[in-house]
Amino acid sequence: MTPFKRVDGVLHAENQSCSALAEQFGTPLFVYSKAALESAWQEFAGALQGREHLVCYAVKANSNLAVLNVLAKLGSGFDIVSAGELRRVLNAGGRPDHIVFSGVGKSEAELREALAVGIRCFNVESQAELERLAVIAAQVNVIAPISLRVNPDVDAQTHPYISTGLKENKFGIGMQDARAVYARAVELDSIKVIGMDCHIGSQLTTIEPYRDALAKLISLVDELATDGIHISDLDVGGGQGIRYENEDPMDIGDWANCVKNAIGNRQLQILVEPGRYIAGPAGIMLTRVEYLKQNEDKHFAVVDAAMNDLIRPALYSAWQAIEAVEPSTEPAKHYDVVGPICESADFLGKDRELAIQQGDLLAVLTAGAYGFVMSSNYNTRARAAEVMVSGDAAHLVRKREDLDDLFAGESVLP
Repeated sequence: MTPFKRVDGVLHAENQSCSALAEQFGTPLFVYSKAALESAWQEFAGALQGREHLVCYAVKANSNLAVLNVLAKLGSGFDIVSAGELRRVLNAGGRPDHIVFSGVGKSEAELREALAVGIRCFNVESQAELERLAVIAAQVNVIAPISLRVNPDVDAQTHPYISTGLKENKFGIGMQDARAVYARAVELDSIKVIGMDCHIGSQLTTIEPYRDALAKLISLVDELATDGIHISDLDVGGGQGIRYENEDPMDIGDWANCVKNAIGNRQLQILVEPGRYIAGPAGIMLTRVEYLKQNEDKHFAVVDAAMNDLIRPALYSAWQAIEAVEPSTEPAKHYDVVGPICESADFLGKDRELAIQQGDLLAVLTAGAYGFVMSSNYNTRARAAEVMVSGDAAHLVRKREDLDDLFAGESVLP
């Protein structure tokens, strides 16, 4: 679906004018489409129909309670990486037995909390974590269900900062060690082995890396069966890419067929952990032009959003489309769209052709994933508000921070 479209030249979020949203809620402002979130999640559910499966939304992509609640109502599972995300999911109506817990550094307190609420599975990323979990589970007299996250040493052909499936990455257990760690896991009375997990990277646009990883995983599943270790869940991770500029994203139906073909007639439930694919296209960020300035032949549009609001361009040199919300008769020029933070890396986009004047409203597109969730208070800036649009209605789902709140927990020396 197309959640953001133009009506009489003005950008709309579903049936709401973005100009009106900015006027009502201020800027910077993240705007999400409920219908787009639902549609993207249902793409995965529909593509995997006919095989036992669970779509586990990756909470790290966008953890707003309203976003999580929309997905929970669809029956979504959730992939979490912290106790904070666990509590968010539960507060948003997510089911504990639909939660998988990933991450390389789970603390003792986090493991205890997840055991107490009865999550579906721990995606164990090292033998040290396995041993710690076994001890804690025994202390509280429960059996901990686990998958091992296997690192297949597959090049996802994506940005190195979001590649996770190579042997030099910190994630998972190497293929050469996995069989022995599984053997150790089945020896532990407080551990129940149920699955295998893999995640090779983010913003993948081709199926080939998945096919390569799946071949290695299925081979390991079969080897384990000869050892008497039978896997029931195969978690193939997430990472499905989206279009920011000129990428050609994979077809989710083709991806699902790749997974099904690799599994064949093996009795494996498929788990998948999409985050960016669901949340990214479902959101935009609105920002207003504070000043236009020129340094010799360089034009700058200084806006009220900054790298603390949207860090992807500064962190990854990521490209996101930037458009004027309303049409203009101003002559188009090439602008660097920059924020007010005192860093040269504080930009949202460079060399963008825009017809704008001071006070105009801009929209940074495809900002629903890794937008607000990665924001900070750098330069003591209050974080943006978040709004969710559903048809004709707009709901404030996170109020704008108050500056006084930013240092309310601090104190000076007596």
